[in-house]
Amino acid sequence: QVQLVESGGGLVQAGGSLRLSCAVSGGTFSSDTMGWFRQGPGKERDFVASILWSDGSTYYADSVKGRFTISRDNAKNTVYLQMNSLKPEDTAVYYCAARPGWGTFLTQYEYLYWGQGTHVTVSS
Repeated sequence: QVQLVESGGGLVQAGGSLRLSCAVSGGTFSSDTMGWFRQGPGKERDFVASILWSDGSTYYADSVKGRFTISRDNAKNTVYLQMNSLKPEDTAVYYCAARPGWGTFLTQYEYLYWGQGTHVTVSS
């Protein structure tokens, strides 16, 4: 059973930075796609970024491109989301997700495993 545990959320002022972590356990991930999603108050869960375990290829939502960076540490089985130049509209619960197979998967329905989420609040 794959388990994902996020950490690193918190309160930050606009323009600041946070790094989220997603510790992955319970499976083999060499052919998997990992993703970060977020869900703001009263909004749907939206795609933020994804990465392939195998070669580190990444994909970003337009809204975060140039500000956020997704990465992975194979030795630690951990995926990161470095968030810079944060804006109040980045406020949301951020979720880590995983699915077998590699590709560009942009909707929550394409991911099989989910973490519990971590809160990010950006004050103006």
